[in-house]
Amino acid sequence: PLSAECRASLIIILGWTSRVEAVLEYFQIPHSSQFIKLSDVKTVSPTGFVPFLQCRSIGSTIGDSLAICEFLAESHPELPLWPRDRQLRALARSAAAQMHSGFSTLRNLYSTNFLARYTGNVPIPEAALKDINRMLALWDEVRKASKERLAVLGEADEGFLFGGFSIADAFFWPVLWRFRTYGLPLTSASQDALAWMATMWNDPAFRSLSEKYYLQAKDPETRIEHYDDIYRGKGDIHYDHFPEDWTFHVA
Repeated sequence: PLSAECRASLIIILGWTSRVEAVLEYFQIPHSSQFIKLSDVKTVSPTGFVPFLQCRSIGSTIGDSLAICEFLAESHPELPLWPRDRQLRALARSAAAQMHSGFSTLRNLYSTNFLARYTGNVPIPEAALKDINRMLALWDEVRKASKERLAVLGEADEGFLFGGFSIADAFFWPVLWRFRTYGLPLTSASQDALAWMATMWNDPAFRSLSEKYYLQAKDPETRIEHYDDIYRGKGDIHYDHFPEDWTFHVA
């Protein structure tokens, strides 16, 4: 199994790295983390990107968040990083892959900022709204399919996308912050989708991760100006930060 010989190199302000950290922290997988400035990434990363995982037991460095999570799942078969059930596992892999390679308009227009809050006339072009509605529909579809399958299996439903927390949930963790940061519309969200969002936001592991983001933000070295106040100069959009005790409620 994976041991503390593995080091995850992360920049937590970036969505790619928060996926890996979510998996490591939720499943309490032993590791050490190296937090690096964005300006230093190319000096330490073989590919010039983050995250990457260095593991002495295999003598290699693994890049890309999905590849890292697959390696973690393979290294820890005793942990349900993917659902145990073959049908749910296939659906979970499909959902994670869609997030990994799709929703490009949503990801490009609304960069991850874990603390920021934009209010006012935040632009939501038609292509972005299409991505938003498709994502909300995906969450609804997989939750309905999972509840049906878990009922057949006679297994408990913990409220995550596929019952228990998995890599699939981790891959949507950064986009939850985008919905919060930019006040993206939830008008087409079903009760199942909203309930999943509440499960994620209110889980103790993710509340703990949120606290770490606020703590990290106190270090000026972690500030990336490009991602701060991206609508600077637009008088109809206000920029500030969410309070640390913010909570998500299903209406």
